[in-house]
Amino acid sequence: MTPNPIAFSLGPLTVRWYGILMAVALLVGTWLALKEARRQGLDEDALLNLIILAAPIGWIGARIYYVIFEWSYYRAHLAEIPQLWKGGLAIHGGLIAAVLVGLWYTRRHRLDFWQIADIAAPSLILGQAIGRWGNFFNQEAYGYPTRLPWAMYIAGEWRHPTFLYESLWDLGVFALLLWGRHRQGVRRGDVFLAYLVLYSLGRFWVEGLRTDSLMLGPLRAAQVMSLLLAAGAGYLLWRRHRAAREQSGQ
Repeated sequence: MTPNPIAFSLGPLTVRWYGILMAVALLVGTWLALKEARRQGLDEDALLNLIILAAPIGWIGARIYYVIFEWSYYRAHLAEIPQLWKGGLAIHGGLIAAVLVGLWYTRRHRLDFWQIADIAAPSLILGQAIGRWGNFFNQEAYGYPTRLPWAMYIAGEWRHPTFLYESLWDLGVFALLLWGRHRQGVRRGDVFLAYLVLYSLGRFWVEGLRTDSLMLGPLRAAQVMSLLLAAGAGYLLWRRHRAAREQSGQ
């Protein structure tokens, strides 16, 4: 049975499951972030204003990133570039855009970037877990043919449900971040950096199973970016904790 990407229609208006799931991801993530901001005594309005600014810019960044790597198609279909509701978003592009907005906003409003990033990290990974189901309804982001018992019938063959793999991985990362963020020895920035490392490791694995990867020459772009993020964030974690240990030992 092939899922219908369209949830319902109201006259000329067509509402897709992809858009609904993106909206749900945003609302749930916002609620979770504001709840944690309240617990930490942070100005909720300041965080909400950042979300209102970063969310659309993040989506635009995700689309631009995707279009750049698929320019051979979009240069002949320019009218399709703004059609975000049909899919074609790259998480790495959205993450880069959102982080840049966060850096600018926190500096402008004299907020602690690492504190905000730590608050946002569980919301981001939970939103990604929810959003991956939009790929299911759009019948995209699937893997190679397989005979495994949990394979899904997509595009005429039984295939790896890579969107499901990533969604489950993201839920696991979400649980780990919630469990670890208030534990002793956790410094500001650790939760966000751990999110980057853990998500990147899972994405690197899942990307190797996909059939529709964005390519950077002979390499899968998402795997290259995942390696860079995991290495960079892992190095920052190690360096920050080493500096803290050295300082406490003086």
